[in-house]
Amino acid sequence: MAVMAATGILGAGWFSRLDGQEFKPFDHFLNISTRVLVGGGDNVAIAGFVVTGSEPKRVIIRAIGPSLRSAGISNALQDPTLELHGSSGSLIASNDNWKDAQEVEIQASGLAPADDRESAIVRTLSPGAYTAIVRGKNGASGIGLIEGYDLDSSTDSIFANISTRGFVGTGDNAMIGGLIVGGNGGGVNVVIARALGPSLSNAGVQHALQDPTIELRDQNGVLIDSNDNWKDRQQAVIESENLGPADDRESALLDVLPAGAYTAIVRGKNDATGVALVEFYNIR
Repeated sequence: MAVMAATGILGAGWFSRLDGQEFKPFDHFLNISTRVLVGGGDNVAIAGFVVTGSEPKRVIIRAIGPSLRSAGISNALQDPTLELHGSSGSLIASNDNWKDAQEVEIQASGLAPADDRESAIVRTLSPGAYTAIVRGKNGASGIGLIEGYDLDSSTDSIFANISTRGFVGTGDNAMIGGLIVGGNGGGVNVVIARALGPSLSNAGVQHALQDPTIELRDQNGVLIDSNDNWKDRQQAVIESENLGPADDRESALLDVLPAGAYTAIVRGKNDATGVALVEFYNIR
């Protein structure tokens, strides 16, 4: 799999002067997800995503917990709940156990959760900004997975970015953002991944992670790229997209990715812990 670090410029829907070549990006993310330790208060999992384009986008949002045990996660969240909010903060839908509502629609999507206690919501969303919140029922804590899937890639609307705020611990309690990229145009995806921590304090977040690091890995776990402080390299190209983090200790990567599955792993430097934000941006 050829994965290239970006060294060129963006323009007119093309990524140009990349290792002496020119590439046309794919146009959408097929899946966006984050695995994170879900706690109470500021430590619930909060995922924000943006739908851009001119047409409504049909999606499924899931909150997974108990079935993570089959992947070796011993402290999986046993009963997640899910809320979907619009840009104004208004509640669009909520779910505790996925079979309680929309069971037929969820099964028809082919993405029904493996455990009845897990949550899912199917909705057709107009272009705009949305937030999904995952909590543990009755204040329970544990590792959960929040996911969004594009159920209709034929429309011109896309997932433009995903950001998830949650608590970063050590070991299995690192925050892991997942991304599946693809498209029908034949090309690559130009993606910026960021890990924010210190600047969250300005938004009133307590116990923000003071020095996050980020690793980008492929579906086989092979390390593609990593970063500690975002100005160490790629500063100019990240700033050209107006996506330079507000604090020099925060992390960012810009990479050119063939179709496939990827993960961004956020940890605290020297095993520090705290609340952080992991983000993916689709650069078109």
